[in-house]
Amino acid sequence: MSNPERPEPSVEQPDDEAARADAARAVPARPRPFGEVRFLTVAEVAAAMRVSKMTVYRLVHSGELPAVRVGRSFRVPEQAVTEYLQKAYFEAG
Repeated sequence: MSNPERPEPSVEQPDDEAARADAARAVPARPRPFGEVRFLTVAEVAAAMRVSKMTVYRLVHSGELPAVRVGRSFRVPEQAVTEYLQKAYFEAG
């Protein structure tokens, strides 16, 4: 149902396979209530990943790591960090 006072946001259709894959990753497989989601600060994510805060900001701004903006800072869902690390895992052999 559409509200005349508040227009529906437009959704851009991805035009290539990589964009569709990125869009699919941005949507969580099973949404959890916000009370169950644990959010981490950029500093906590950087410490967990053993990278700099600037690297975390780059991942957030590029869309590789989903985050929520709270005021002037970002909060990253803990599950997003876990999923990112699992996808980035490389086994040398």
